[in-house]
Amino acid sequence: MRGADTRQDTLFSYVKLENRIPENHPLRSIREMVDRALLRMDRQFENLYAEGGRPSIAPERLLRGLLLQVLYTVRSERLLMEQLDYNLLFRWFVGLSADEPVWDHSTFSKNRDRLLEADIARELFAAVIEQAREAQLLSDEHFSVDGTLIDAWASQKSLRRRDGSDEPPGPGRNPERNFHGERRTNETHVSSSDPQSLLYRKSNNHPAKLSYLGHALMENRHGLVVDAEVTDAHGRAEREAAVQMLERLPGERTRTVGGDKLYDTRGFVQAARELGVTPHVAQNTGRRGGSAIDARTTRHAGYAISQRARKLVEEVFGWSKDIGLLRRPKLRGRAKIEFAALLTFTGYNLVRMRNLLEAPS
Repeated sequence: MRGADTRQDTLFSYVKLENRIPENHPLRSIREMVDRALLRMDRQFENLYAEGGRPSIAPERLLRGLLLQVLYTVRSERLLMEQLDYNLLFRWFVGLSADEPVWDHSTFSKNRDRLLEADIARELFAAVIEQAREAQLLSDEHFSVDGTLIDAWASQKSLRRRDGSDEPPGPGRNPERNFHGERRTNETHVSSSDPQSLLYRKSNNHPAKLSYLGHALMENRHGLVVDAEVTDAHGRAEREAAVQMLERLPGERTRTVGGDKLYDTRGFVQAARELGVTPHVAQNTGRRGGSAIDARTTRHAGYAISQRARKLVEEVFGWSKDIGLLRRPKLRGRAKIEFAALLTFTGYNLVRMRNLLEAPS
């Protein structure tokens, strides 16, 4: 018998959101890890808010929503709020009931900035890494480091002379800007949209773009990110950030760090060795003066292993840019970019940990 195509709205629904999510859905185990991390951060949340006044968006819900943005490539807070309004899976993950109203996107963004000021993203990142350490997923001895270019949310038309001597912008939303033949450098020009971004090019074969640099320190056992930084874009930034992240590694023991040819400088090699870290960087024999490491390092089998393992960091950056929207975040200012980068790497670690912990033995 053919069924009738009729619509009959019911006044009440007696099915809980928990029952609508499949038992084997990947978000279930990810939410368990997120909730354990948020529970560890309860004291930080208490210190962040005043005792009286109007209740704000719960920080736990804020962070779950921001992680959903990373995991499902939701390009803006406005679109995230739209999804939360009708997507039952998203409502369940964030902690909203089926009938609970969602927030305005501007309210959500304003409350997010409160978390940014308290460096909550780094606290969440550290809490997730601690779970990986408890599950014995991390290596305490072998690491890799690399950096990636993050495009700033600012166009080339936003560049203006620092001394204000150029022509004022024309009328309209997208005015004409003729900069052909004009020499522009970070010393003479600054972006009016994002003053902290700098002109930077990957190589002589690439154009200079307004950018930041993101850096990741990865452990070599399972390719999890254990530390991250966002810096200004300049030629020494990757090596300087790598030294800072190596300094923050807990404990004192013999370690190795892999890297590409960019890290093969005498300054970085010496700084790493002073920290008790053996630099397993790729040799740059083509530069003047030759490589900063020699056969005393490269002859060991561990050097070849580090060179193979360091390529896992490319998977981190690939996922972060294609899925986590880190290629060009819709944010301005280094602090907000670092907030987005830490949340993106947290999302990557959660997915990786879920796959490792639930892989068939």
